Amino acid sequence: MSSSASGVVNGGISFWYADDGLPAVREPLRGDASADVVIVGGGYTGLWTAYYLKQAAPFLRVTVLEQKFCGYGASGRNGGWLYNGVAGRDRYAKLHGHEAAVRLQRAMNDTVGEVVAVTEAAGIDADLHRGGVLEVATTPAQLARLKAFHEHELSYGEQDRELYDARETRERIRVADAVGATWTPHGARLHPAKLVKGLAAAVEALGVTIHESTPVTEIRPRHAVTPYGTVRAPYVLRCTEGFTASLKGQRRTWLPMNSSMIATEPLTDEQWAAIGWDGRETLGDMAHAYMYAQRTADGRIALGGRGVPYRFGSKTDNDGRTQEATVDALREILVRFFPSLAGLRVAHAWSGVLGVPRDWCATVTLDRSTGLGWAGGYVGSGVATANLAARTLRDLVRLDSGQGGRTELTDLPWVDHKVRRWEPEPFRWLGVQGMYATYRAADRRERLRPGAESSRLARLADRVAGRHS
Repeated sequence: MSSSASGVVNGGISFWYADDGLPAVREPLRGDASADVVIVGGGYTGLWTAYYLKQAAPFLRVTVLEQKFCGYGASGRNGGWLYNGVAGRDRYAKLHGHEAAVRLQRAMNDTVGEVVAVTEAAGIDADLHRGGVLEVATTPAQLARLKAFHEHELSYGEQDRELYDARETRERIRVADAVGATWTPHGARLHPAKLVKGLAAAVEALGVTIHESTPVTEIRPRHAVTPYGTVRAPYVLRCTEGFTASLKGQRRTWLPMNSSMIATEPLTDEQWAAIGWDGRETLGDMAHAYMYAQRTADGRIALGGRGVPYRFGSKTDNDGRTQEATVDALREILVRFFPSLAGLRVAHAWSGVLGVPRDWCATVTLDRSTGLGWAGGYVGSGVATANLAARTLRDLVRLDSGQGGRTELTDLPWVDHKVRRWEPEPFRWLGVQGMYATYRAADRRERLRPGAESSRLARLADRVAGRHS
């Protein structure tokens, strides 16, 4: 962990661990072993999968292998948005029909309540506050996108979503230049590290074996290979999200996209009174290079966005150190939203990676011929999506092993979706760098030339990214 000249703690994995403390690391694997199910990755996806498998079938021998410690990756670094967004829904509507995508959306809506209920039942205090998700528009072009987005969400059955004009938005939060907002109740704020630490403890209490400091170098049918031994199991489930590229043969499977965050010092009561935010909603916007923020339980603002979006060769950082230019850019967003906070100090900055498939679609798969399964590609919406993915993996394993039949979850359209691989370098690096530079240019153009039409630059970037449905 290090500090810049401005006093910002930089890296140290994340503010969440600085706030709550690093966990004691569990014992690594000590030689070859066997299990009924071996799970590679000790983040939300892996831990939730272990939790639900063990709840459904207590006799199963379930082993989790984690290269550092549970929650070292995105699960301990994210923005703490537990919400109902799922990557790829529009594409699934195109491939499988609108009603199939509606079923996926309903499952995601229900997942928010599922996570809240399980954390309460397991006695996990993760600073959860169910205030919903508020997304604001600050330019005419953003407002046009926001209204279209709102109508689009209604078309997927989200009839409890609300649309606000400028005055109604100010009554909820005083974001400078806000001209409108949309709100959904299907969201909550949480403390990511408290959730993942509590979940790991709950899983262990159920009898799951967790080996930390145990990097898996290769996954093949019925084998998870590590430097300390191989764990053999009929089912090997890859739950590695943004770290997938480090596995043998997986370099181009999912791109590790970088996201960066800052956390401020605690605000005073007067500062909170000036900006509102009494509902403690998670906060986003309609920019092309969007931001995301929460009001933390201890009265800070934690805010994130894209910094350096991608490292050449699908490399990932070690402990979250973030470039000063990125810290400055995130602070600029904070002050643009809340000018009265211009003197507020940034206390901590960090970064992490999330998994992005080539078609930007989250997927869950179990190959019944090999016993290999995987889930991920959440494109930044993983806090809730990981839970739905885990319950789906549970049902797929139980279906394949004869312990259960088909369920509503096994029939969701993201199950067994095939995604092509990313381009080789240097095309991968050039494409991602160019895409985000174009999104940022589009946002600047919309701020400087207010008009109701989205910048054509953003449509160009969408085509490069493969994000159009």
